[in-house]
Amino acid sequence: QVQVVESGGGLVQAGGSLRLSCAASGSIFSITVMGWYRQAPGKQREFVARITSGGTTNYADSVKGRFTVSGDIAKNTAYLHMNSLRPEDTAVYYCAAYTLASSTWGQGTQVTVSS
Repeated sequence: QVQVVESGGGLVQAGGSLRLSCAASGSIFSITVMGWYRQAPGKQREFVARITSGGTTNYADSVKGRFTVSGDIAKNTAYLHMNSLRPEDTAVYYCAAYTLASSTWGQGTQVTVSS
């Protein structure tokens, strides 16, 4: 069984920064991608950023230039560095770990940005 756990959420003022962490453990065989998603109240879950085992990163347009995804896929860890946070970034942030056969999601961590 695979577990994914996010941490690092909290309350921050607009313009501030937070770093989210994601750790996968359990029966993991070759994670290829670790991704970050978010879901704001009343909205659908949306893609935020991802990093591949080869180091390729991708970002949603809404976070480009403000968020940076990093990690060591070989160690099943990923991070989301969030700068210049805005109230519209308020959401539950989820991490997902993908192998060629499946994906596992964490329970999420709340990020609240006050204006």
